[in-house]
Amino acid sequence: MTKPFRLVPVALAALSLLAAACGGNGTGNATEGGGDANLTGEIFISGSSTVEPISSLAAELFSEQAPNVEITVEGPGTGDGFELFCNGETDVSDASRPIAEEEIDVCAANGIEYTELEVAIDGMAVLTSPANDAVSCLSFPDLYALLGPESEGFDDWSDANELGAEVEGSGDYPDAPLVVTAPGEESGTYDSFVEIALEGIAEERGQDAVTRPDYQASANDNVIIDGIAGSDSSLGWVGFSFYEQNQEVVKAIEVDGGDGCVAPDFETIADGSYPLSRSLYIYVNDAKAVESEALRAFVDFYMTDTGLLDSVEQVAYVTLPEDRIEATRSAWEGSAA
Repeated sequence: MTKPFRLVPVALAALSLLAAACGGNGTGNATEGGGDANLTGEIFISGSSTVEPISSLAAELFSEQAPNVEITVEGPGTGDGFELFCNGETDVSDASRPIAEEEIDVCAANGIEYTELEVAIDGMAVLTSPANDAVSCLSFPDLYALLGPESEGFDDWSDANELGAEVEGSGDYPDAPLVVTAPGEESGTYDSFVEIALEGIAEERGQDAVTRPDYQASANDNVIIDGIAGSDSSLGWVGFSFYEQNQEVVKAIEVDGGDGCVAPDFETIADGSYPLSRSLYIYVNDAKAVESEALRAFVDFYMTDTGLLDSVEQVAYVTLPEDRIEATRSAWEGSAA
């Protein structure tokens, strides 16, 4: 997918500020980077389109220190990324959710051992058009009524009124076209949204924990932003970073997870008060890290303040609390690499 707006200029600005982060020794040191001008190799990173901007910026910064290491970063979606990773086709898998049981089984069957590293916190922003003045807050029951498995065929917001009232949502939605653009099933952002907002209600009603199938689905977050911006009565969701970088064309809807309406911002995502918050991860193939000095050096670099703090902030995500940063660094230092 294409990178979020302004990523490359931000990265270039960051390079001038962060060029001192270099000289790693392959130990995952928190202050010494992994760059080496004589280092060579290739690194393939695939997976979450949400995590892609962080890994892309970390790769750009690392390449300043190790220009002979070729790093490819792509973002087809968390699920597609894990499929490649568990088949041994990638070195690192970006993920906007933890690896699922069935993916763990595939990795195990293929002899793929890995290290899970939490790298940031993100929120999922529920979005509409700035022209939509009729909707300012939606509860989980509202989201179920509009986007859940029983909403298939609802062409207007008001078509969900009866279901919304039945599941204890507002049941008072505008009489306007319901134009939904959102992530597809290959996306970890889809999985996280379903798990947090829809799954509990779906299980109570004997329904599958899925969204309605009849909407414009995309793994490309910029396509989702364009779709939401293109209709005055749109609805969808995307990772917070993409909303934060596109506030001039989309509007965030506050979300009520049971404790009142909360808007997504850096503070509410960091403190967990915004109900659609989640962790972001990278997964590193242990055997490939043992074999590849370039891969070890890159992950070392990722674990520095440049990766876990500066890169995360530069692309508009929320940095981990210090104790979780140290837990991530300890996990890498204690891995087979």
